Amino acid sequence: MELEGKVALITGAGSGLGAAAALRLAENGADVALVSRSKDELDAVAEKVRARGRQALVVPAAVQEEAAMREVFGKLDEQFGRLDILFANAGVNGTWAPIEELTVEEWDETLAINLRGTFLSLKHAVPLMKKAGGGSAIITASINGTRTFTTAGASAYASSKAAQLAFGQMAALELARHRIRVNVICPGSIESQIDDNTDKRNVEAAKPPADVPAGAVPLTGDEPGTSEDVADLVVFLASDRSRHITGTPIWIDGGQSLLV
Repeated sequence: MELEGKVALITGAGSGLGAAAALRLAENGADVALVSRSKDELDAVAEKVRARGRQALVVPAAVQEEAAMREVFGKLDEQFGRLDILFANAGVNGTWAPIEELTVEEWDETLAINLRGTFLSLKHAVPLMKKAGGGSAIITASINGTRTFTTAGASAYASSKAAQLAFGQMAALELARHRIRVNVICPGSIESQIDDNTDKRNVEAAKPPADVPAGAVPLTGDEPGTSEDVADLVVFLASDRSRHITGTPIWIDGGQSLLV
């Protein structure tokens, strides 16, 4: 129970990495605020959090909308009065297509959810973390855009993920004086629902001249990681065990990005 007395806010908490992290954080003593667009999904996660003896606040919101995120943090402050841990995890794969076929609207939607949503989450978290005397912010980026550039058609997605890493490192330096740590996790192939929101269009035309080797995840062969693998990393980065780590990208991919 190393997170006893701590409060965490998780975006994209309705499924996948966010839901798994919510349960791991609760198991380690944290109360959690759950943010996503689907109230039904959040309610299901909240029920599991409460079954673990922790408080759960459900706040449906679109992370790219400033008014909605301002309301999220207002409700968090009203119920808990503090924030110690932010897991800025909400994101979409968006549309994968050749650059000349990708529309401005498709580009903007991916960047808005993935990058603007991360910015708004951290922006509104900072005052509450300052009030708490410090905190840990964790951003979900990807191997795409940080180590891997061979995913056909994923230019908008990879750009948003590269920008998340740069933003996280800028924030780590700016916020260090307030004892707020900012780190970036970069998952590779992980069992989750993010592929459900991928719109692939003519991606073969955008495929680079690179062959993905057999057994593309060296540590496990072709087996992807799990949401719980990422959740364990989130707990570590949220805890005092990582107290001297900030501005750091951590690739959690079984070595996948070293090959592709």
